[in-house]
Amino acid sequence: MLNAIWLCLLAAGVVVAAITGQFAEINQAALTAARSAVMDVALPLCGAMTLWLGIVRLAEKAGLIHHFARLIRPILVRLFSDVPPDHPAMGSIVMNMAANMLGVSNAATPLGLRAMSQLNELNTKDGVATNAMCTFLAINTSSIQLVPATAVNILAINGSKNPTGIVGSTLIATFFATLSAIVAVKLLQRVGPFRWENQIAVSTSKLAPAPTHSDEAPQPRTVARWAPWAEAALCLMFVTVFVPNAFPYWFRGVPTAGFSSAIATFFNALSPLAIPFLLIFFPLYAAGRGIPVYSEFIEGAKEGFAITVRLIPYLVGMLVAIAVFRDSGALNLIQKLLFPLLNWIHFPSDLVPMVLVRPLSGSGSTAVLSDLVKNLGPDNIVSYMAATIYGSAETTFYVVAVYFGSVGVTKTRHAIPAGLCADLVGVIASVLACRLLFR
Repeated sequence: MLNAIWLCLLAAGVVVAAITGQFAEINQAALTAARSAVMDVALPLCGAMTLWLGIVRLAEKAGLIHHFARLIRPILVRLFSDVPPDHPAMGSIVMNMAANMLGVSNAATPLGLRAMSQLNELNTKDGVATNAMCTFLAINTSSIQLVPATAVNILAINGSKNPTGIVGSTLIATFFATLSAIVAVKLLQRVGPFRWENQIAVSTSKLAPAPTHSDEAPQPRTVARWAPWAEAALCLMFVTVFVPNAFPYWFRGVPTAGFSSAIATFFNALSPLAIPFLLIFFPLYAAGRGIPVYSEFIEGAKEGFAITVRLIPYLVGMLVAIAVFRDSGALNLIQKLLFPLLNWIHFPSDLVPMVLVRPLSGSGSTAVLSDLVKNLGPDNIVSYMAATIYGSAETTFYVVAVYFGSVGVTKTRHAIPAGLCADLVGVIASVLACRLLFR
């Protein structure tokens, strides 16, 4: 699937460029994308990966991730039925989902890559995505996010009277997108070409690093006397800072906000505090249980650089293909071909660029949203629809390249169709939700 998509993107871009005479544009686009994949994506990701894999190793060694996984085991064992309930991947999946919900993307991606690496340790067919890996990727492409901070900021910058109004519509769209992703991935894994039994390994050696942990649950450790007091003091400090900012109408006499605005205020107060809290809580928790925190942090951090190096070729290949396809004029051609059909079904034609660009490019879809809001106005219902689509979806092909590239998977099976299904349902839900809420 991924091989065919990559080839089609390149071939379509070159053919359209031959017709339109835009060879200079795709030359520049290919070189720029190749450089950007390394300098703007891989290198910054390497730093975040190194930091978070080191921090998460402390939580894993102290048994904290195991406790997280046990809390939602009834749900996880149904979603990831081929993963042992006590496997460390379950805890990493939980933390990735939590970071995504809070909008802490610089932590969510490293945690997601760690989860994918741990899932790959259970893979018996090298280079082929397992059912659990496809499910995890499909859930990530549906972008479970409680507050679409970027979309809200774009509306606010352009003078919207109600920029947080899209929080409600985004929650609705995200819910249906995630539900459709799960249903699609579970149904498609039973279809003949996608069935696990019909897959053949791509190579004979795993590209993922050797496991750095045991599949067994961490052994109980003696807790230092000072540890509970220190952890309680840290939590108290967090609550003291968080609550007044999350509920300003209780503490500062601010007028009671609407439901959507109240939700946005709550999570906007939580998101900036999440990373500092975790950066100190995990090491403190581990130290209180006798873990040599600095040594273990370094051991975990070493994985970050190795994963990033393996990831670079996949990033370069996918981002170059997308850039060639986009800058050749092929994307504009598809938009023109779709306009008659969309007008017939009363789908706003102004949303076509967002619908087509969002699965391909994060920066491109941000630019499309900004341009649309400026042209139509920040409080136009179509602007709300575009912002909701932006906040309820993810750049599917980027996620595929990053997550599967980190473990050397080239046979993606049904992961991409399931992700695109989630994107489509998210678009439909976004339009309907906005028409319902902003009539």
